[in-house]
Amino acid sequence: MKIISLNIRGFGSGKESKFGDVKSLCFVERPSILALQETKCHNLVDNWLFGLWGSSDCGYVQKEMVGKSGGQLLIWDKSIFEVSSELIDDFFIAIREKWKKSGNESIIVNVYGPHDDANKCKFWDSFDKILCIDGVSWVICGDFNEVRDKSERLNCEFLDNRAKRFNEFIDRNSLVDIPLGGRKFTRVSDDGMKMSKLDRFLVSDDFLNLWTDLKVVALDRSVSDHCPISLSDGEVDFGPKPFKIFDDWFVVEGIDKVIADSWSGPMGGNRKDCVFRNKLKRLKGDLKEWSKVHFGKLDSEIETVKKVVTDLELKAEVGCLNDEKRAKWLNSRKTWMEKEKIKTGMLKQKARVR
Repeated sequence: MKIISLNIRGFGSGKESKFGDVKSLCFVERPSILALQETKCHNLVDNWLFGLWGSSDCGYVQKEMVGKSGGQLLIWDKSIFEVSSELIDDFFIAIREKWKKSGNESIIVNVYGPHDDANKCKFWDSFDKILCIDGVSWVICGDFNEVRDKSERLNCEFLDNRAKRFNEFIDRNSLVDIPLGGRKFTRVSDDGMKMSKLDRFLVSDDFLNLWTDLKVVALDRSVSDHCPISLSDGEVDFGPKPFKIFDDWFVVEGIDKVIADSWSGPMGGNRKDCVFRNKLKRLKGDLKEWSKVHFGKLDSEIETVKKVVTDLELKAEVGCLNDEKRAKWLNSRKTWMEKEKIKTGMLKQKARVR
């Protein structure tokens, strides 16, 4: 699952100046849903939209620009979603869809927030009315034209009362603001002096529970003054167990330190279960590297000491071994048997045989 949101800042006259950039974004990232704000377009035709998406197997809903600004577009992969209804509001467009694979229902909202105080109040009120719908999970994405605290602006005016209303809206509706990776700010002014985090994903707890781990990343900025932001799931199938651990590993000195150092290291994440999962993943990798060092050459080591034992026994057949060679034979044979025991134990565990 991947949802990409971008304030395109107008497709331009003829709608071709930024067409190639968005088409390349769809080709490289392969989103399940694409949410565009500030298209500054009137009614877009099917063939143009299919070319933008890269396939005709898509659905879409659009809101035309008002005057010389605005305009929103929401495109989705019809092979993944079944859309039951659409909603077009003054400040957003939304679809209610069912995930064909899981059967879960979600409402995806594409937002382009207003700039002035009067419309901002209407903006939050209009959301409060639709967020009361039960039985579905929510994803709200887009350009909110608002920040949550002073740290989300650089060289820009920060108004505390606006941020307070935004935070109250998020808290009131029990939404989760997924942390942004890749960049701190999503919008850069034309002169490069002013920066803000205006774009984000807000999701409901129900939506979080549908996925193993959700990540939001700011992608590279191109022709727009906004970065595309991507919401994707980080689901990884580890198989029936997080990793295998062999009994014979614990006879080697230092493994306890490897485990302690790996587990105590810092791990980012917004959910405790995902942090736990990622710690197991890191520990699996660290133990795998440690195992390569201590047991990666086990077969070749067995062959080496086996050859030493065999050569000494052949020499003993034609003449007695002196004390030095006899001690070497005894030590080599002991090492051979110990390594064979370790190998046999590992093979038994791999075969799940006691």
